[in-house]
Amino acid sequence: MAQSFTEMLCQVRQQIREADPTEVFRATEGPNAPVLIDVRELDEYRLGALPGAKHIPRGYLELHIEDEVPDRDRALVVYCAAGVRSALAAASLQALGYENVVSLAQGFDGWKRAGLPFVVPHTLDDAQRNRYSRHLLLPEIGEAGQARLLESSALVVGAGGLGSPVALYLAAAGVGTIGLVDSDVVEESNLQRQILHSTARVGQPKTSSARQTIEALNPDVRVVEHNERLVADNVMAIIGRYDVIVDGADNFPTRYLLNDASLLDRKPVVHGSIFRFEGQLTVFRPQAGPCYRCLFPEPPPPDLAPSCAEAGVLGVLPGIVGSLQALEVLKLLLGIGDPLVGRLLLFDALGTNFRELQLRSDPNCPACGEHATLEQVTDLDYSCAVPAR
Repeated sequence: MAQSFTEMLCQVRQQIREADPTEVFRATEGPNAPVLIDVRELDEYRLGALPGAKHIPRGYLELHIEDEVPDRDRALVVYCAAGVRSALAAASLQALGYENVVSLAQGFDGWKRAGLPFVVPHTLDDAQRNRYSRHLLLPEIGEAGQARLLESSALVVGAGGLGSPVALYLAAAGVGTIGLVDSDVVEESNLQRQILHSTARVGQPKTSSARQTIEALNPDVRVVEHNERLVADNVMAIIGRYDVIVDGADNFPTRYLLNDASLLDRKPVVHGSIFRFEGQLTVFRPQAGPCYRCLFPEPPPPDLAPSCAEAGVLGVLPGIVGSLQALEVLKLLLGIGDPLVGRLLLFDALGTNFRELQLRSDPNCPACGEHATLEQVTDLDYSCAVPAR
């Protein structure tokens, strides 16, 4: 006689461990908190979930669990709506070698009845799941990471050579809010490298031209125009609205101003610069590594800072460095990988090679050192030719 589903479920429950909601809640507050796995369908998950839970629908559990939890000794709590699917899932995980698996008795319904905290996760709609499908396949990003990007913001200082690839790739990746700072207008000489703009937009403000390009690429992204120069009077108000700052500036006063403002506001800055056939890139993260003044205590003499109009710049070079800046921004926003904090990446386009230099904080730095005196930002009085960007 065929075994009924109820009989099979009873046998499964004899082979696994179940815990009531209160016991699981206490475990999640401890130092060795288990990984929470939500095996419900997407429409159920969208209505509410346990805080911090990873969503892997039951039908995909065996396929994706190793990507999400590679350590088979790690404690897991699996839950569904009422505790049936999670019991079966727990048995499957045990068969895969996960030795410390618990099924949440009564499921999410029981958790809510017990008055325990839950969250309504930011989930993607069908169009977004299609647009960002290649991100969703990466375990390091997934739907939770993509939702985080859509809720994040980045300020791009300079809508020129470096700002162009940065803004385009951040927009394509789905960074929800992108601020653009630039007071210039589009000129024909920009078009050799500043790919945000087009011939038809010569004479338009760069922030307006950039906004049109970004909005055409990804309607999910909100573009905020700051059609002005960064100065001491506005820098704190502007950067305070964003999670990460991208330094694509074309002048030393702005770079030093950004450095000081980011230290005061504790905002990470992804710095990039280019000159002729060479580029450099690093990440300045307050209290986690050196700052711009540790690397360059003083700006160079004016005669050593020629502009791109005087020295020239290879058109593709800002695309390479700017793309790497966008990569560093995404790593910071997602909390993945090893950002270039305390490391300076140098690129030689003619030799097509990279070099990396280790950077150290200067204990005597007036901005971030042991006896730092930085209390407010000031404009740097510096007249020079504008360096390439």
